[in-house]
Amino acid sequence: MLPCYYTKKEVIMNKFRMDQFQTGTPSSYPSPAMDELFHVILSLKNETEAKNFFRDLLTMPELKEFANRWQIVKLLYQKVPYGEIATKLNVSTTTVTRVAYWLNNGFNGYKEVADRTFETKFKDSYTPKPLRPRGKRWM
Repeated sequence: MLPCYYTKKEVIMNKFRMDQFQTGTPSSYPSPAMDELFHVILSLKNETEAKNFFRDLLTMPELKEFANRWQIVKLLYQKVPYGEIATKLNVSTTTVTRVAYWLNNGFNGYKEVADRTFETKFKDSYTPKPLRPRGKRWM
């Protein structure tokens, strides 16, 4: 058997590293085709036009995934725990973690839009549920 040179903490930290989400090639984003798409999106005049455009552009599963990710951002803004978000939206905690990573370490796209959209700023609003006593009743 080979000796293990990693401590338990190092193994856990390496297991949850988020390096795989980084692009690694910042020059490839955005491509000219992406730039054109973003320009077209900015030209949309109203909500109805946006709904029609995105329905034509994306499949229903893609639209649902995008909508779900935005709901995750909204709940993360309210400091709802990852497990609660995953249960409420019927997604994996991996998806919640991925969205949280981009919310905290991405290009600030989520934060800029969320700051304009939500009344409370990032990390200011969630009030955790009160702890309930376990075991013998408190008197």
